[in-house]
Amino acid sequence: MEHADITIIGGGAVGLAISAELSRHFKNLVLLERHFSFGQETSSRNSEVIHSSIYYYKGYLKGKLCLEGNEILYDLCAKYNIPHKKTGKLIVAVNDEEVSRMPELFETAKNNGAKNISILEGKEINKIEPNVTAKAALYAPESGIVDSHQLMQFYEATAINNGCNIVYNSEVKSITKVSDGYVLGISTSNSDIYEFHTKILINSAGLESGNIAALAGMDIDKLGYRIKYLKGIYYRVTKQLEKYPQTLVYPFPPQPSVGVHTCPDLAGGMRLGPHFVWVDKIDYSIDDTFHQYFYEFVKSYLPFLEYDDICPDSTGIMPRIDGFGIPNKDFVIKEESDNGFPNLINLIGIESPGLTSSAAIGKMVKTIINY
Repeated sequence: MEHADITIIGGGAVGLAISAELSRHFKNLVLLERHFSFGQETSSRNSEVIHSSIYYYKGYLKGKLCLEGNEILYDLCAKYNIPHKKTGKLIVAVNDEEVSRMPELFETAKNNGAKNISILEGKEINKIEPNVTAKAALYAPESGIVDSHQLMQFYEATAINNGCNIVYNSEVKSITKVSDGYVLGISTSNSDIYEFHTKILINSAGLESGNIAALAGMDIDKLGYRIKYLKGIYYRVTKQLEKYPQTLVYPFPPQPSVGVHTCPDLAGGMRLGPHFVWVDKIDYSIDDTFHQYFYEFVKSYLPFLEYDDICPDSTGIMPRIDGFGIPNKDFVIKEESDNGFPNLINLIGIESPGLTSSAAIGKMVKTIINY
């Protein structure tokens, strides 16, 4: 039977970041990914935003790791020429009710350690983005965008160069706890199944992370690890591109997300989104159902928008451990000895700001192993 000291399940941004970090410190390391290449799910279907720790509840890992990850990510991108841009972010209030809540949002961001934030009024907003209409805005200059594919490519290359064995087309079908670790049943692209032993198992399977925990024998309903699917819908801007802000522009945050915002990309394009809907299964299809919604929502802060300027573009799905009407829960990043599964490290519900936090999560997992 083949053997590894440490095995990571999942080749998205977070799994790859963990493999890159651990490969600097440990040998005999394996990453298993069920798809043909890295980042085929949540990591490649998102806004590619570098967040700056604005929204999260005080004490949440999301805020701490986002703040740490933001700094690490900018350093990595500059050092290794990973395409990125520090655009800044405007979170706009378009009515008096939102203006009245702006100090609360500012305090939340301040408590999370967000850097260099300020509250701007209308004329100050227009000095930054003349085509944005708002009564006030929280300005977060440390936000930006990154080429997520090239970031994941960097993590992958780092891990491989340090000796990590990354195996694609390998889906985990069974997990058996044994005295010295875990035995995995792996299905390959030709449908063969082989067994594989590992001392330490790291579950970074994203949308499948709850199912992986269940395969290991955990009661995911009792522990709150069952994943719910939150589908994000994006529209593409096809006209008047010259009028669109290069600063990220977000609406004042509703639930269950941060709302439909501008998504400039590094090639000069523009998407709007995401608009979120809860779904029962992984389905990336898209139609034009939400055209009117996008038009009316975005026109509230970009009044030049015309109905025919946009069309359906793409979708992504976030792995959430909360649900409709339930307050947003924190990341689960946990070694599971106290639940009877020693040397199993679960990463459950790693959604936004997972991309921003990825390198910081890698360092946290390394600390857990050392402990």
